[in-house]
Amino acid sequence: MVNGGGLEIKIIEKTKILPDIPVKVFKVPPPPAKGMFTDIPVDVGPQYEGQRVRAPEMFVELGGPKVKYKFELFLVKSLNEVEDGEIIVVGPDLNELSEGKSYEYAVIIEGAGKSIDQKAEGVLERRIHEYSNYIQGYMHLNQRYDIWLRVSKRSYQKGLNSFKYIGIVLYRLFKSAFPILEKLRIYFITDAKVVEMLYPQALKVYEERDRRALMLKDEDVDMFYACKLCQSFAPTHVCIITPERPSACGAISWLDAMVSAQIDPKGPIQPVLKGRCIDPIGGEYEGANEAVKKFSNGAIQRVKIYSLFEYPPTICGCFEIATFYIPEVDGVGLVNRGFAGVTPIGLRFSQIADAVGGGKQVPGFQGIGLVYLRSRKLFQADGGWTRIVWMPSELKEKVLDAIPPELRDKIPTEKEVKTVEELKKFLVEKGHPLAKKILEKEKPKIEAKVEKAEVKKEVTPAIPKPEQLPQQLAEVAAPQVQHVVVPATASTPTAYTQTQTLTVPAPGGITVSVTIPTQLVQPRGPQVSISMKGVRVRIEKMVIKRSEVEKR
Repeated sequence: MVNGGGLEIKIIEKTKILPDIPVKVFKVPPPPAKGMFTDIPVDVGPQYEGQRVRAPEMFVELGGPKVKYKFELFLVKSLNEVEDGEIIVVGPDLNELSEGKSYEYAVIIEGAGKSIDQKAEGVLERRIHEYSNYIQGYMHLNQRYDIWLRVSKRSYQKGLNSFKYIGIVLYRLFKSAFPILEKLRIYFITDAKVVEMLYPQALKVYEERDRRALMLKDEDVDMFYACKLCQSFAPTHVCIITPERPSACGAISWLDAMVSAQIDPKGPIQPVLKGRCIDPIGGEYEGANEAVKKFSNGAIQRVKIYSLFEYPPTICGCFEIATFYIPEVDGVGLVNRGFAGVTPIGLRFSQIADAVGGGKQVPGFQGIGLVYLRSRKLFQADGGWTRIVWMPSELKEKVLDAIPPELRDKIPTEKEVKTVEELKKFLVEKGHPLAKKILEKEKPKIEAKVEKAEVKKEVTPAIPKPEQLPQQLAEVAAPQVQHVVVPATASTPTAYTQTQTLTVPAPGGITVSVTIPTQLVQPRGPQVSISMKGVRVRIEKMVIKRSEVEKR
């Protein structure tokens, strides 16, 4: 172990690590002759892709929703900037972390080679996700500034108690898959202050990559790309990546995909000839349809890249933002992964993701990358920004410049709206483009309420006299009570097989229609009380069973 006094980490500019921060430096040893990973205390292989480490099973959590600062980066450096084979741990190592806690976390990999271009950074960075999941008991989810990792108790007990083992695995897998990487150095950072210091620089790197990607248009290229990197989690999911629609995870642009296909022709990202354009607004292409059909093994037949409802893109599990349809306003809400609150439809991000992920096509529900919100073709088949009616305030701040100026004050956040009813009121008051539809939809309901109120005021329903009804329903007809009561009795019941249908008007316009076996009308058993307030109830069938105690 050394102190951090002499260490500097450079993302965009050099950041000096303070002397009081512990730093460990390890060297990657040559792989054993009997197997590349036989010196690792846990199994390593693609069979662990898609693994989940649940909260009761975890030793520690790295990144994730409970901490603010976390990220991972792959940076292309010059050969003289990288010391090959170094694994550097800044902050506590795995065996120095407290069980059950969540920690700020960053992974930075520096790669160098004569033939490698800076454009490859995003592609290589996405492989951190894939290769991390090769390690038994080391769960990796998401990407960029949303990473979420867990180490299982079982793997920790087997000896996965230092980041050096994770570094050795990543080093060997990257070097094996990409021979153009001549040098590789890996940082694991668990010190919260250092992660926070480096975080703004990481965001600038992501923003610059996205800026370059947005300069291209679909019409400028003949080739799209199909990514099936997430199929270990979502077996039928295929991302069709175009210049104007990046991957759902937000980490792979069209430029990234192009570089990936060049340096790894047999990898998870494959070129797709656009072919004939079937629907220029929805974004349907013959080539894209053939690709999703092939890579989903026939589960998906068609896709419209810029559609929300008709043949929408499939949903994986690593997306940055989920869309959700709100039928009451015929609009769509957005919720980002970092939002811990509840959406107007009463669901959290995780609940929406669990319900619609896994490679399915769900109209109105999609997983998208943040940068797609800046695309000129955003949901263009269904109105684009005019169809969006809600988003968290944090997300709105990030993309405010991408929202058309005339809509910025018409799309509420959790600060203004928490329920669907509040949402309807807000959209109408602010004059959102969907306000007219909402008013047209609400008009019949308002008229019905007015008509019902008038009828209630002018017409007094005929109520049968209590003596005309069986005892247990008599009280329903009485204006002052709204209960059906079956009194208890000790008498021996008599079996009957007939049924009887009773329709009883009650105060406030309530109608009770009950079909019950005659034997259940006989007084018996404990008291049953049904209270009805301002509702219309129709009971088609009622089954009442004797308890075991009563039978004896």
